[in-house]
Amino acid sequence: MSPRAACRLDTLGFTRVYDYNPGKVDWLARGLRGEGTRADQPTAGSIARHDVATCPLNASTGDVLRAIADSPYGYALVLSPGGVVLGRVRKSALDALSDGEPVDTVLEPKPQTIRPHLTEAKLEERFEAYGFRTLVVTRPDGTLIGVVRRDDIATS
Repeated sequence: MSPRAACRLDTLGFTRVYDYNPGKVDWLARGLRGEGTRADQPTAGSIARHDVATCPLNASTGDVLRAIADSPYGYALVLSPGGVVLGRVRKSALDALSDGEPVDTVLEPKPQTIRPHLTEAKLEERFEAYGFRTLVVTRPDGTLIGVVRRDDIATS
């Protein structure tokens, strides 16, 4: 919305008016609620699962292996204290380390991520193009929302 439109709404008595400068796509990419005829369509953010194992960068191998054992995935996402995805560690790489070693020695930095506003059709395109079984969903600032599994999308 433009500053002029926000001002006009304010003059009409609306009490919660915001001039969101980054724009609509940024708003939706942050997983914030949209409006309109397509607002109820499933998106990466609405179908994201929260059952992925996570750990801090200084986690021990044993702790992460235990977290992965309780997860349906063969990896854990390494997060900053603020929840930013720093990388991924695979169970197979952790198996080669001794129990006390930190996971940062086998960290795969910068895993590919997607934004929560992607539709199921766009998700299917990503799965087809890259052959992934899961996609990591983050906000523009890199904070984790969850993961989407290929089996979770309804399009065919």
